[in-house]
Amino acid sequence: MLETTLSPTNPARRAMIDSQLRTSGVTAPEVIARMNAVAREDFVPESARATAYMDRAIRLDGGGALPAPVVQGTILQEAAPKGSEVAIVVANGSGYLAELLRPLVAEVIELTPAEAITASTGGKPADLLLVDGAAEHLPESLLARLADDARIVTGTVEGSVTRLAIGRKTTDANGAKAALFPVQDLGIPRIAAFDAPKGWSF
Repeated sequence: MLETTLSPTNPARRAMIDSQLRTSGVTAPEVIARMNAVAREDFVPESARATAYMDRAIRLDGGGALPAPVVQGTILQEAAPKGSEVAIVVANGSGYLAELLRPLVAEVIELTPAEAITASTGGKPADLLLVDGAAEHLPESLLARLADDARIVTGTVEGSVTRLAIGRKTTDANGAKAALFPVQDLGIPRIAAFDAPKGWSF
């Protein structure tokens, strides 16, 4: 069982939980426990360690970004991971979300956006997909790695608005698709590799 007692030894992490997560409706005990246990400062550049728990995204080396804590807390809560699942986490430069998820599922497969747009290399289809950023569209090569009806939690982009969305993988005569339902507007860093091709429209 996950430990749900908050450690008093990291005031910044405790403040993140109390003033950012709980006040935004992120209250699932397993999510609070994981975000209390994992040192967010270990997943940002040295120059950003002192501000790792602030309510904002952090630019990472290589051009990616670590979303604000409430984004990842909400992703985990909406995902409601089950211990028997295989999960894919796509992150734009950080392993923080994958580390939060790791003890909550049977297996975590980490992919960069570049790896996600290449053809699947086989293996057991994943039951859960978490995208740690906002995407205009999810590439079919990524969806092909998922089991039918697999759950999806991702950021989406529509114009200048980013939202968190949940949904399922569906398959029809035209191939694999993500059937998504918006949950709430959140400031989520965009994953440029998942921008829609020119000429593509909703």
